[in-house]
Amino acid sequence: MNLTDSRIDQVTADTLRQLDASDRDGSPPGAPLEPSALAGLIDHTLLRPDQPPESIHELCDQAVGYGFAAVCVQPMYCALAASRLRGDRVATACVLDFPHGCAPANIKNALAKELVGGGADELDMVVPVGLVKACDWEGVYEHVSAVVTAARAARGRHVLVKAIIEAGLLTDREKVAACTIVESAGADFVKTSTGFSGIESTVRDVHILELLAGDRMGVKAAGGIRTAKRVREMVAAGADRIGTNAGMDIVDSA
Repeated sequence: MNLTDSRIDQVTADTLRQLDASDRDGSPPGAPLEPSALAGLIDHTLLRPDQPPESIHELCDQAVGYGFAAVCVQPMYCALAASRLRGDRVATACVLDFPHGCAPANIKNALAKELVGGGADELDMVVPVGLVKACDWEGVYEHVSAVVTAARAARGRHVLVKAIIEAGLLTDREKVAACTIVESAGADFVKTSTGFSGIESTVRDVHILELLAGDRMGVKAAGGIRTAKRVREMVAAGADRIGTNAGMDIVDSA
């Protein structure tokens, strides 16, 4: 991964210049979205560690009933969710090395293979923030690539990889570097947050990632998104997917 300091500085300056020139500063609520369109953006999420299997059955049934894009579950429930959703349009998304992203890259690769084999349609992996802070670009690339490689080995289907960079813990320069590496490693989405850091996703961060991703990657916003107004703001800033455990309330209130 050949990412130089001068390249990061240049892209950061260009991105912030575009951000300053844009009118998407977080105040516009975004265009109205019909409830069905709103639901189609949402990953219906249940990641608390105290949830029994019955909760996953309920989560999947809710996702089908509302027409959500996906359910997002812990790895131990991947096969259960995939089985429950078989034949429905709702995807099975599984988090990977969540929420800290501190497992070695080879462990990430092995778990990704296991989840793909268990029926996962999407993998939400956590980028090791410590390596981003250390400017270890090769290390970050290795971690993302390990998951992408496993996902691409799936036979007969395209398994999406969403790379979570925990933007609230990063400087603008670090966000630029992380997003650039995520794209270079072949991820399909860059995602703002695990939602477990205690820092909510911001419209500004979504807009920065959208400017960096262009039409080459999707942007998923997650972390503290609990209202239809907030979803509209995130979509207006460039989010293609929303991760939330409040999906039903959001759609019902739209």
